[in-house]
Amino acid sequence: MNVLLDHFADFREGFVGTVLLTLASGLLAMVLGVVIAGFRVSPVPPLRAFGTAWVTLFRNTPLTLLFLIAWFVVPVIFAPGMSPWTKALLALSFYTSAFVCEAVRSGITTVPLGQAEAARSLGMTFSQTLRLIVLPQATRTVVAPLSSIFIALTKNSAIAGAFSVTELFGWQKTLSDQGYAIAWIFLWVALGYLVITFSISGLFQLLERRLGVAR
Repeated sequence: MNVLLDHFADFREGFVGTVLLTLASGLLAMVLGVVIAGFRVSPVPPLRAFGTAWVTLFRNTPLTLLFLIAWFVVPVIFAPGMSPWTKALLALSFYTSAFVCEAVRSGITTVPLGQAEAARSLGMTFSQTLRLIVLPQATRTVVAPLSSIFIALTKNSAIAGAFSVTELFGWQKTLSDQGYAIAWIFLWVALGYLVITFSISGLFQLLERRLGVAR
């Protein structure tokens, strides 16, 4: 208990850091995932190839390796002054976007093909059909998978602590080095993550009920 009282400000800073990193990377991953899912079902072969390559690369690359690339390769090639937080954001969002893409694509496949054919017969373009007809209907089936993906993203953000990013899990090494019992440290860290993941789960359950998703 003493570790929480003595370092409450540190735990609070780490908790806020984890929340902000999860929200930012989740938002970017969502945008990228939807775009790449559109590429995956596009009638344009180069876009389909790009989407397939994106998912294959990021879904099958270990997240720790992506962090190493973001730290030691990306800054050399693109932006030497990139901050650690931005590097963590890119690694987490690119990795998570591959899973978001597949969840969205699976939802797109549940929409009857006749819906898209009817839209094309009305003169709508592929992007209009996807944005106005297909994705709104697919949303109902992708809510539950996205919940699991964003919960996993929260836990994956713990890796950022090993790369000088302020987040909840990163404080455990500092505090354990100061002689505090590791069991109490992990208890409070675990409770912090539970608060975040339960909040995400509750938010998606509310969204499921609002959309009337059948269980």
